[in-house]
Amino acid sequence: MEANKVGRPTDYRPEFCEQVIELGRQGKSHAQIAASIGCSRRVLYDWQAAHPEFLHAIMEARDLAQAWFEDIGQINMLTPTQGFSASLWAKQVSCRFADDYTDKQKQEVTGSTSLEVRFVGS
Repeated sequence: MEANKVGRPTDYRPEFCEQVIELGRQGKSHAQIAASIGCSRRVLYDWQAAHPEFLHAIMEARDLAQAWFEDIGQINMLTPTQGFSASLWAKQVSCRFADDYTDKQKQEVTGSTSLEVRFVGS
């Protein structure tokens, strides 16, 4: 006998995968993707856990969004245009793509009786 499922049924649809990838191509964030398909970011995370193909689409969208931002930065670095804010661009990529664009400093505390702090660069 199958247990009764609790809660309302999911609104997930497989066609969301292509929408997510296309939104990533446009540089959209997870919040923008969620709004475009009519759900919350929390639902995006739930769908990633429940649907491997959706997880793959989200990961691809993130890479595409990063490429979009990198293209914009590269184009404007070579041929600056009015209205481009390099500092805003840098803030966006350092926050959205922290693994690749954040200067990390790790502090390690060592020693048994004295305090020794070492700064280890990334």
